[in-house]
Amino acid sequence: MTATVGASNRARTAQRGVRSRRGSVRRVPPVIWAFLAIPLATELALVFWPAINSFYISLTKWNGAGAPEFIGFKNFQNLTTDPVFLQALVNNVFWVVGFGGASVVIGLLLAVALNRPRRGVGLYRSAIYLPMVFSLAVTGLFWRLLYQPNGAVNTVLGGIGLGAWERQWLADPATALVAVLVAAVWRQCGYIMVLYLAGLKGVDPTLEEAAAVDGANKWQRFWQIVMPQLRGVNAVVFAVTVIDSLRTFDIVWAMTRGGPYNSTQLLSTYMYQTSFTTVNLGYGSAIAVVIFLLAIVFIIGYLVRASRTED
Repeated sequence: MTATVGASNRARTAQRGVRSRRGSVRRVPPVIWAFLAIPLATELALVFWPAINSFYISLTKWNGAGAPEFIGFKNFQNLTTDPVFLQALVNNVFWVVGFGGASVVIGLLLAVALNRPRRGVGLYRSAIYLPMVFSLAVTGLFWRLLYQPNGAVNTVLGGIGLGAWERQWLADPATALVAVLVAAVWRQCGYIMVLYLAGLKGVDPTLEEAAAVDGANKWQRFWQIVMPQLRGVNAVVFAVTVIDSLRTFDIVWAMTRGGPYNSTQLLSTYMYQTSFTTVNLGYGSAIAVVIFLLAIVFIIGYLVRASRTED
């Protein structure tokens, strides 16, 4: 009898909760729904619909005029034998590893070094983050001047007795991609530093102090105590870094336009050239789909692995 009464009470409580939620939804003024509907419609029209439409365009042959000609997966088949695309894909793998690894490691080291309050630490943080204020195009033009034959890089090398290292950095296929990568990391590491600084503020210092009392050294305390508490930040940093790596365009285009001899060609720059220089929108959309799929595979794979680790 008691169990029956308890079940009845729980059922009435659940019904009241449902009616309460429905009533709260009904009490939302229409103007609120309007303010929600307008950005939603804008997002659907300007972001989601073009993205979905690009999947269809990737299955067509289209130069932007007239009706697209449906050709199935021929664009994707052509990508597998396109030497420029394959070179761009290899460059993108190098870019993801180099850009992601260097910016994350440098950003984390800077965050750890500037985490504790000391005189002038705010100035250092601001100075390191300052490159993020400038657009990638401006950053590219700035570093392009530094890499000129008579620019600051060669001048400094000559001044310290390393004149044999002087070269035309952006005109040499052997050094162009690394030179652009250095410029991109210089801009990105400040942003990664800020993300890790925010994460380090949430680290419980008592755990680290207890580990120090137990005899753990600084490296052990950082790797075993601090890093596990930064899992959420690591997920954000990984997602941001992979997405930025795959969509990098501005700085490469401003510095080299994919040259010389496609040595700095990335998937994004090749997609732009194919779509808007040779006006082959179907082929360019196929490259865009590849970029999208690579980003999804990287991010979902990492998030699934991170969630399993937490469980």
